Amino acid sequence: MGIFAHAMPLAGFAGGLMIGLAASLMLLADGRVAGVSGLAARAAAIGTSSAPYTVALAFTAGLPLGAFLIGTTGNVITRFPASPWILIIGGLLVGYGTWLGSGCTSGHGVCGLSRVSPRSLAATFCFMAAGMIIVFLMKFIAGVA
Repeated sequence: MGIFAHAMPLAGFAGGLMIGLAASLMLLADGRVAGVSGLAARAAAIGTSSAPYTVALAFTAGLPLGAFLIGTTGNVITRFPASPWILIIGGLLVGYGTWLGSGCTSGHGVCGLSRVSPRSLAATFCFMAAGMIIVFLMKFIAGVA
């Protein structure tokens, strides 16, 4: 299978279904888009999202909690850069890009595309292209796997 030797298509499919279900439930039940950046800003009391604080807090808290629970299975290998500055700079750049693009990957890629939003299509194209370019540069130019 080459580069897909460690692929887990069923787990990825199940995860995608759960993300789609969560986004659909939020839109149908609350009339709001499940954009993580807006909900996180509301939970931190720095955003102007109209989502109720408790909804934003629960949604935002569920993200690391779910990752932690999956991590306890032992089937997930995580790798972080040696320097915390790389994570800090990366986080700031992601935050700036989220502000610049009026939303994050979940808001545009999951919710916006499903609503056939032209702005979300353009944003999703841009962040997917940027991600592919960065992976190419890291893997084939810098030799980072």
